[in-house]
Amino acid sequence: MKVIVCIKQVPDSSEVKINKETNTLIREGVPTMINPFDMHALEAAIAMKEQVKAKVTALTMGPPQAESSLREAIAMGADEAVLITDRAFAGADTLATSYTLSKAIQTLGFDLILCGKQTIEGDTAQVGPEMAEMLNIPHIPYVRKIEELTDSHIKAHRLMEDGYDCIESPLPVLLTVVRELNQPRLPSLRGKMAAKKAVIKKLTSADLVIEPNRIGLVGSPTKVRNIFYPSHDKSDRQMFDGTPEEQVENLLVALKSMRCV
Repeated sequence: MKVIVCIKQVPDSSEVKINKETNTLIREGVPTMINPFDMHALEAAIAMKEQVKAKVTALTMGPPQAESSLREAIAMGADEAVLITDRAFAGADTLATSYTLSKAIQTLGFDLILCGKQTIEGDTAQVGPEMAEMLNIPHIPYVRKIEELTDSHIKAHRLMEDGYDCIESPLPVLLTVVRELNQPRLPSLRGKMAAKKAVIKKLTSADLVIEPNRIGLVGSPTKVRNIFYPSHDKSDRQMFDGTPEEQVENLLVALKSMRCV
């Protein structure tokens, strides 16, 4: 069984910097980490490897420095890692990202794809389901438990607001996972040594059968018109004194003057 885990390198910092010309994140020089939800997907894949005969491939799309996250994935237990990197892919929205990842996955071959439910810097939860649609395979989102896995099918619990659904799907299939699924392990010393020696396979636009108008900024129908930092101006704050009843009354008066109530 061939298991592919899609991970993303995200900023590990509250000091987010924005490129004002492209309205995209500036990632150079910013501390990074593997997206936390993707860590749970990676742990699930490694656990499958220990239970059944499976080969785990960590896959990411990003700049050359994203290689460090792939080495961390190998240190945890992934068998190999692939980096999709090319300036032509820069500035991709979720649709262009999903398209590029799906084309790479088709090249690699797969039985099962695992993703975190979303990234902490985008929070769209769109890439996993979009990849499944582009690959024409079923997907199970918000997986909190994997009940059964065979060479032909999988049973999983999908987290819902009022409980969970038990879903069975044939393979190949794509899962997006939530934190409740597991507790990611720490890399072992042997794993860290293997990660240092590992050869990271790189794929560029020339290695994939893609349509140039569907990748990067050109292939991104989502356009960010404006982006800004939250204001820290405190000059318009009001403090209300008196008893709780008086404070509530004064608050209502202030809200009515601003036509909020």
